[in-house]
Amino acid sequence: MKPIVLVHGFWVTPRSWENWKAHYEAKGHQVIAPGYPGFEVEVEALNADPTPIVNVTVPQIIAHYEEAIRALPEPPIIIGHSAGGAFTQILLDHGYGAAGVAMNSAPTEGVRVVPLSQLKSTFPVLKSPANRHKAIPLTFEEWKYAFTNTFTEDEARALYERYAIPASGGILWGGVLANFQPGHQDTWVDYHNDNRAPLLFVSGSEDHIMPPVIQESNAKHYKSKTVTERREYEGYAHLLPAQKGWEQIADDVLEWALAHAR
Repeated sequence: MKPIVLVHGFWVTPRSWENWKAHYEAKGHQVIAPGYPGFEVEVEALNADPTPIVNVTVPQIIAHYEEAIRALPEPPIIIGHSAGGAFTQILLDHGYGAAGVAMNSAPTEGVRVVPLSQLKSTFPVLKSPANRHKAIPLTFEEWKYAFTNTFTEDEARALYERYAIPASGGILWGGVLANFQPGHQDTWVDYHNDNRAPLLFVSGSEDHIMPPVIQESNAKHYKSKTVTERREYEGYAHLLPAQKGWEQIADDVLEWALAHAR
């Protein structure tokens, strides 16, 4: 049984993978869902003191996951959501993982597509350069638009209360500026890397913050000979791992990853 590594995104913690972790463990897989450095505490603690969110950097996050992967008995399946999808791409580019799945993925460096719904979703952070030095939370209404726009009001609020934390303004601003600064930035990957493990992009058709057009553009940037594929699930919002029907998607992506694993 291949081990599985689940990589969370921004505005949430590894708790957002709780159902997937249990689902895959029930199938006999070893599953780890590490938090970013400093995110080992619970959601409530990070909301009370977001200092770890302000201080964390992308290189620290990547090094943290690489260390966790090296401790596994064999190269794992890496599944990342949102910013975790970008981190999954970086980990694969660095030679980690047997296969990867990037779900509703944030773009890596060089992907310049910026849909209006993404601008609206990230506006709470990007409205001020001063936010580069802060941890920025979402209000419930902002969360509902960006993460759970296809969920009922009660579902959206329950998930907001259980999962939502502030996000790093510095990392989000860094992602925006990456395409306008010289040299490789934190989210750079080698799109011509023939040694990279197979990669599947998964999109939710109704995702506001990372719409399918972003995944489509990101996938098209890859010019390597290794497998790069894309799937879209109709009716799914950004918080796809928690939306009704997630079990089928979890099974679909794992089946793909195991079939293509190196």
